[in-house]
Amino acid sequence: MNSTEAQPNGSSKASLKLAYASIGVVFGDIGTSPLYAMREALHPVVANGADLREAVLGVASLLLWALILIVTLKYVFFLMRADNKGEGGILSLVVLVESLLGRKGGVVLTLGIIGAAFFFGDAMITPAMSVLSAVEGLKVVNNHFEPYVVPLTLAILITLFLFQYKGTGGVARLFAPITMVWFATLGVMGLFHISDDLEIFNAFNPMHGLGMLIDRPGLALLVFGGVFLAVTGGEALYADMGHFGAKPIRMAWLCVVFPGLILNYLGQGAFIISHPEAVTNPFFLMVEGWMVIPLVLLATAVTVIASQAVITGAFSIAQQAMSLGLFPRMGITHTSETEHGQIYVGQINWMILVGVVILVLVFQSSSNLASAYGIAVNTSMVVDTILAVIFFWKSRNLPRYIVIPALAVIFVIEATFLAANGLKLANGGYVPVLMGATIILLMVTWMRGRRALTDKLKKESVELVPLLESLERRQPTRVAGAAVFLQTDPLYAPSALMHNLKHNRVLHDRLVFITAETTSQPRLDGEDRVSVKQLPLGAWLVEARFGYMEQPDVPKALRACAEFGLEIDPRHASYFLGRRVIRMSARSSLPFWQQRLFIMMANQSSRAIEFFRIPPDRVVELGMQMSV
Repeated sequence: MNSTEAQPNGSSKASLKLAYASIGVVFGDIGTSPLYAMREALHPVVANGADLREAVLGVASLLLWALILIVTLKYVFFLMRADNKGEGGILSLVVLVESLLGRKGGVVLTLGIIGAAFFFGDAMITPAMSVLSAVEGLKVVNNHFEPYVVPLTLAILITLFLFQYKGTGGVARLFAPITMVWFATLGVMGLFHISDDLEIFNAFNPMHGLGMLIDRPGLALLVFGGVFLAVTGGEALYADMGHFGAKPIRMAWLCVVFPGLILNYLGQGAFIISHPEAVTNPFFLMVEGWMVIPLVLLATAVTVIASQAVITGAFSIAQQAMSLGLFPRMGITHTSETEHGQIYVGQINWMILVGVVILVLVFQSSSNLASAYGIAVNTSMVVDTILAVIFFWKSRNLPRYIVIPALAVIFVIEATFLAANGLKLANGGYVPVLMGATIILLMVTWMRGRRALTDKLKKESVELVPLLESLERRQPTRVAGAAVFLQTDPLYAPSALMHNLKHNRVLHDRLVFITAETTSQPRLDGEDRVSVKQLPLGAWLVEARFGYMEQPDVPKALRACAEFGLEIDPRHASYFLGRRVIRMSARSSLPFWQQRLFIMMANQSSRAIEFFRIPPDRVVELGMQMSV
């Protein structure tokens, strides 16, 4: 649901409905962090034999202030003001900063590539970590369940991925009430145990956390790695802003999610101080007897919901990356006729599933996996902060003297977390780094390969207008009908036209040349969709524009040309497409290994027919060979 559509009057009632709906989509990841954040932060303390009482106060303080500074201040109050026509997310921020700086590429695009790449790493680790930690609650009921934890986790995750192609519309209406019950449960559990030791309220004093860093910096860095797990879902608040709007997400965070998390962390801290033996799994040990099984089932349901949100977020990031030329074309299926964000990208789905299965099989438990968790999302968060500093410095959206010092403090905190997560590299932290590095390599290779192809095509191409003028003087045979030629550059004649003239020596009565351009806006209105002008030989040049969050739709663009005098039925036109077979070359600017990688990616790229939504029975493909 798009927020601008849902609340045209900005009414409180519409905002409340959206706030309620957002609880089921936006906050699943951050909402499941109480399952493991406190436990993992205290593991180094137990292992080093440090004073548990002081450590609990320090960890609880760090958890509270991480939620206040990183999630509430940075994402909820600052970054939600950095929206591109209502859309958020790291690639939207890249486009915004590029627009403010007046140039594309360079350092800003590099930062965006790094942030987006590590987001995919997070999309693999989050489902594995969340579902494993929930299913492990069965061991609290009975240790005999331990051999079944990994198989059950894999069964849940594989089922989740197998049904992605159906979309989430049918079950999404259950997300909000289940997650609402979850946050209420978190709050009640915490409230019930706060009285175990009221000293836990001292955790609101940040000196407890800072004192740990000053007194025992080595131990504190290990603890920081666990504390960071509490804020790993913060990116989702900004990324999903386009679906719900900033106001509803702020309402849901401040009124429901944030209080529930704070109460639960305080309750866990007080419970551990009064029951030190519960440090092994404080969340599930906070309840007793028959209540454990319902809590495990509820936690499992919420972790599946959290995983679903991360997966669909990966689909959206992939769609934006394709539109911005960072990824090859992939088949995109729209699973809902009414909601823009409901898409399915099969190649991304299976890539993430393979990564998730490998992670579960290799690490076996959420405690082991915690060593790999955090680095990916931490990197994305640091990139967000750097881009946010540039944005607020140039846009003056907020007073510089307030926002820049605040972001500088947050950057130092996130850099400290990154250093802490860096200590995990040898114990599994290399996994998300390798994942992120692999995706960065793929993106850079695709960009370099496309640039090399474009340069080569320009050198070998003929300008379109002079060609049409010469054909006007010596016209080839004309046949009835309309021919649509897709082109990458409106200045040059498409290769399909040249091959058609060379082999068939005929032209249709009506010639339409169309380019599809991705704009810096997320979505476009009808009046901005196309520009049309006439060319020699009675031909037409159509420049179609699509937002970076839209899938290009050539027939839709052609229908929009009617008001400019070009009336064409997309269902009866013939579409001429050039199909390139790419070969390696010793004279390429790319090394041989990168040429091979680019060719492999190009061969896996979905056909223009599916990507541009062209009727497959109206397509004529003309092949050509070229070296990269």
